[in-house]
Amino acid sequence: MIRSMYAAVSGLRSHQTMMDVTGNNIANVNTTGFKKSAAIFQDILSQTINGAGAPTAAMGGTNANQIGLGVQVGGIAQNFLQGALQSTGRSLDLAIQGDGFFSVEQDGQQLFTRAGSFFVDADGSLVTVDGGFVQGWTADAAGQINPSGPYGRIRIPAGEQIAPITTSEINLGGNLPVSAAVGDTQVTGLFVYDSVGAPVQLELTFTKASADSWTVTGTYGDTATPVALTDNTLVFGPNGELTSPADFSADIAAGAIPGLGDVSITLGGANVVGRITQLSAAGSVGAINQDGSTTGQLVSLSVGQDGVITGSYTNGQVKSIAQVAISVFANPEGLERVTGTMFRASVNSGLAQLGVASSGGRGIVAPGALEMSNVDLTEEFTNLIRTQRGFQANSRVITTSDEMLQEIVNLKR
Repeated sequence: MIRSMYAAVSGLRSHQTMMDVTGNNIANVNTTGFKKSAAIFQDILSQTINGAGAPTAAMGGTNANQIGLGVQVGGIAQNFLQGALQSTGRSLDLAIQGDGFFSVEQDGQQLFTRAGSFFVDADGSLVTVDGGFVQGWTADAAGQINPSGPYGRIRIPAGEQIAPITTSEINLGGNLPVSAAVGDTQVTGLFVYDSVGAPVQLELTFTKASADSWTVTGTYGDTATPVALTDNTLVFGPNGELTSPADFSADIAAGAIPGLGDVSITLGGANVVGRITQLSAAGSVGAINQDGSTTGQLVSLSVGQDGVITGSYTNGQVKSIAQVAISVFANPEGLERVTGTMFRASVNSGLAQLGVASSGGRGIVAPGALEMSNVDLTEEFTNLIRTQRGFQANSRVITTSDEMLQEIVNLKR
């Protein structure tokens, strides 16, 4: 009877632990990136009353007689089942769809989390809500990212300014009307950018020279200063496609426009999308694009599924700024919980394997979304009922054992 009371006491303690775990799960039902836990029970070593007996010629064998000594919590297992993704529309809210963790440096520790609500602090560092530094790879000045290189804190300087890009290529397209008379002109204008990002107005004039040819002349600036073009005669075949110049380009030599180097004016060959033709249609020749730009400042951020953070600038340019690192573990259930959503590596989790999203078993990054808690309230309420009934049953064992002891005491009156 004493054994039964102690066994029941161990049951009360274990069910109290189970209640603590369940209560914590329910408390974090709305915690971003939270992963639920479960208490795992196991019996305590049994006491052997009689050992097993081997069979003999005269008698069969006998089994051991053992009495269990109660129950204990063998472990508290973490469940890393994927939580539902909730769209937020905020560019720096990130969720991982699949396996992996965001890597965070916090208070000198390397921590890992699935909660991807990030912010940019006053120093331009990408941080968690607790101020931990998000880890990854920062792009170089040209916007190139090397995931094989060393990783560290991601920095996104507010109002970052990028250098101007000097125009070196212009793409022209459209139609020069075949019905135009000799001497008719078609004019198109565009802005190109010099070495300091200043816009320079360039105007190109196409003049009909003969039935199948046009000449091109150019001027630049407010004063319409003439600028020489190489290969300034365009010749078209009977099908209206350009045949000359052979390289389909009419270039401007370096220095012809102050502050600019060589400028290639691409005209496009046959069947190229965006080319100059001479067909029976209205005149529509114009600049499709040019590769120069003025100085730009960072105005917005976006994140791709590969975790690359891209900046958009006031000059219309986009550039990669950094890439968020994703860590995976051989045994993620072996991670030690530091806070509700922060974990650190343990001797049984294995080392963190940092890499980029969608590689090495890592999930993809879902931008503009957060991963919700994976707590299932239906399951947790069922666990509450099981815990309560288990606690009540163990309490009844203690009460019954006490009543039996009382009967023994009452034998002597």
